[in-house]
Amino acid sequence: MKYRLAVFDMDGTILNTIEDIADSANFFCKKYGFPEHTYEEYKYFVGNGLPKMLSRALPEGIEESEFQKILKEFLDYYPSHSAIKTRAYDGIVECIKELKKNNIITAVNTNKIENAAIDLCNTYFPDCFDIISGARDGVPPKPAPDGIFEILSKAGITDRNTACYIGDSDVDLQTGLNSSLDFIGVDWGFRGKSFLLEHGAKTVVMNPVELKKILLG
Repeated sequence: MKYRLAVFDMDGTILNTIEDIADSANFFCKKYGFPEHTYEEYKYFVGNGLPKMLSRALPEGIEESEFQKILKEFLDYYPSHSAIKTRAYDGIVECIKELKKNNIITAVNTNKIENAAIDLCNTYFPDCFDIISGARDGVPPKPAPDGIFEILSKAGITDRNTACYIGDSDVDLQTGLNSSLDFIGVDWGFRGKSFLLEHGAKTVVMNPVELKKILLG
């Protein structure tokens, strides 16, 4: 078996979170009299963490003090509104459970706040992940490789050829490159196969069954 460790992105890879993210951000766009955006637009706002997503959703030229005020309100609001429409992608839970049955270490590396990521994994993927690394003070967000390196250390993986990173965006692709891991793109997320191939992905799977076959060799 080639891989001993499979690291997954969260938003757009294992969980379809876009509607809850968009609804929460649009709540504040509406509250402050700014234009709201569609779910499709939010698919291209996400990927670099919630602060960056919100800055893309709000108008250009907004005062920094106003942005920080709205950001604080958003970060207080979102955790209790993050699992209303969110759902696991079809077949992904079964895929991850099969990996674990075959002694592959499973992990999540996400730009979502770590406590929120842990809560979502406990809700939608109980007992599925061995290691969860999310956004917190002192850890640069993806595409910085710091979270991946932390996971490799905790998993006891020294040969990076035996680990891979699975994601749906150009940010995830760059994260894989920055950490020297094989990257496997997923078509079902926020960007799609054509986008990932155009940005340099070598492997893109169409469904979790295909992903499982690659990971299990």
